[in-house]
Amino acid sequence: MLYFFRLLLILININQETVLNWFGIEDSNTQNIRQAVEQGYQLDFLNLEPSANVSFETIRLIMNGLWDKIQNGLTLADIENVLFFILFIRFVILSIRYNLKTSFYITCIGLFAGYLWYRHLIDLISMYRTVLLKLPFFHKLGIDAVQLRSLHRQMALTDLKLEENAHWYNPGQVLYYAFTKGITDVDLDSGLRYYIDPISMFVSNVQEPTKSQIFPLYYKIYNKIIPKIYDICSKFWNQLSGVAAYAVITRIGKRYCPYLVRWHWTFLLIISMIEQIFIYFIYRVYYFQSFVLIPQIKSYDSYVDPNLILQINGLNAIIICVVVTHIGFVLFGLFHAIWGQYFYLPFFVENTELHIGPRPKNSIYSGGNTAWQDREEKEKGLNRRLPKLWYGWFGNGNQSNWEINLDLKKIIKKIIKKFKK
Repeated sequence: MLYFFRLLLILININQETVLNWFGIEDSNTQNIRQAVEQGYQLDFLNLEPSANVSFETIRLIMNGLWDKIQNGLTLADIENVLFFILFIRFVILSIRYNLKTSFYITCIGLFAGYLWYRHLIDLISMYRTVLLKLPFFHKLGIDAVQLRSLHRQMALTDLKLEENAHWYNPGQVLYYAFTKGITDVDLDSGLRYYIDPISMFVSNVQEPTKSQIFPLYYKIYNKIIPKIYDICSKFWNQLSGVAAYAVITRIGKRYCPYLVRWHWTFLLIISMIEQIFIYFIYRVYYFQSFVLIPQIKSYDSYVDPNLILQINGLNAIIICVVVTHIGFVLFGLFHAIWGQYFYLPFFVENTELHIGPRPKNSIYSGGNTAWQDREEKEKGLNRRLPKLWYGWFGNGNQSNWEINLDLKKIIKKIIKKFKK
């Protein structure tokens, strides 16, 4: 199996140009051709150097190219390129360490766990889109969020217009349109639509004056009540579908769901309860800044109140700190999931592992290390006043516990005693 993988690498010409093109970075030959086309001079193709092999110079070019691209703003495409490159590198390493089959399984597990974080990232930038458009480094993420939102809205409008072309991944819509299609009949001559369900057929055969009394109720049920019930059920399902999928896959299908996926999925559900506080806090701050403070500045022609400027700048700092920290944390979790690793965050990790239990250390599919689950670390944690925040790279554990030094502890004790007095 390993020889087949080596043969596959031979068939794919992976050189420096291939790797740079993957990241959208121009190599020297591409730059020369582009300059020749832009400036209009003739290029001697004999002077073009062949692409070099992958080396440390390639890594340097990738880092420099990505840094130059990021200077203009981070985009979802940049994040996706890095993620898939990490997946490919991990797949190669695991193929050499194990075999192709095991490497494929482990990579797919990391891909699914990373997809959960990536979807959460898209939802997050969609909620922060108005704020991101004003941030220098993240404004392209805001543009991507606006484009995704408009695309989603167009797809929703298209689904409403097409109706019968419901997609398989929306079972409620399929059932609703199948039901409405099955109970209606269109007259080919007149083009009129008739209901052919038992209730409609019974109502159509009712004689006057009972028919005139039943018809208002009949049309109210079919034209208002049933569509309203469908809208309510659709909104309810949209809110509940994520939790339902989580319950089915990670709880009912616990035996078949890898621990890495269950850990990251549960962790995301727990932090999503806290995230709403920060998201709506930013909404209120942005609203106060945009619709209260800024209009007051515009109301003055020549005079500028320094207090208003100070408030606006202070709120800008708060918005930037919260949004950058929030998105940075989600990216942190995303890259850990892609690598098949775990990380520690007090309170949240403990609650996550109360739901799914400890990591099975005897399985190669369970991902990276979780040093905080060791018995010694748990015993030490019971004696700590403040939680330990760092457990080494990729949860491998570390010798230094990052505990607060004695002098700082004494200062904190003195402050507590003063407050008690």
